[in-house]
Amino acid sequence: MGVSDLTVAPGDLGYPLHLRALPTPPVLHVRGALAREDALAVAIVGARRASAYGLEVAETLARALAARGVTIVSGLARGIDTAAHRGALAARGRTLAVLGSGLDRVYPPENRALAAEIARRGALLSPFPPGTPPLPHHFPRRNALIAGLALGTVVAEAAERSGALITANLAGEFGRLVFAVPGRTTSALSRGTNGLIRDGATLVMDWTDVVDELPAQWRECVRVVDDAPEEPGATPSGDEGLVLTLLGEDPLPIDRLIAGGGLGPGRTSAALVNLEVQGRARRVPGQRYVRSS
Repeated sequence: MGVSDLTVAPGDLGYPLHLRALPTPPVLHVRGALAREDALAVAIVGARRASAYGLEVAETLARALAARGVTIVSGLARGIDTAAHRGALAARGRTLAVLGSGLDRVYPPENRALAAEIARRGALLSPFPPGTPPLPHHFPRRNALIAGLALGTVVAEAAERSGALITANLAGEFGRLVFAVPGRTTSALSRGTNGLIRDGATLVMDWTDVVDELPAQWRECVRVVDDAPEEPGATPSGDEGLVLTLLGEDPLPIDRLIAGGGLGPGRTSAALVNLEVQGRARRVPGQRYVRSS
């Protein structure tokens, strides 16, 4: 990946500030770089099989917070986690991904390119040594680290029995803030988040609802940015430009993009990752893509 790996212990100078408060802070395996500003962090988690609504909310919220200097923490899983990381990268902000495996066993495998980008512009973290597979019983420990790294955890979308709710409960146990995005009462994917709000979690409509709840010392660290719409950049050239011309408001499956562009699977996938990081394209359920508005 072109990024070195290192090990950080609780007593080391660069060890994450908020993890020091945990009962048993772990040794961390790190790919990328930790920064002091990562203490201003919010976790965004949620369903793996997320709806288009959930993905849009997670990406938009992550992008808005990252643009204001907030580090976005998540777990690199499919769905909401992936959208949160992409939103932070699209804002050219920092993001930390906590793995339930060794750093050399990125899971899910389709997120390897995303993991490489996170390592270049943030960090991959794991409490597990290299070679450790992504076994189910590893993920509660990973969820605890996600909650422990952040000032608060936002659940963007979650069913009644979701791992994201475990992360939110751990955040509460650690004395951290818990947020949830409301959803339709008829949607199974919103029962978990609506239940959190019923039980006292802060309702989130946009980034201001998160920042307003942060402790004063951290709220003062949030950058002020111009909310005026960004001027669209020049149309990209090369593979990215070709793929972008194929995208519109109607979702297209990746096989259609491969066939339409004639670039092959590898180059098409790489172009899509870059377009997502730039905020020009968005992935929706079913391995389909749309042009971002």
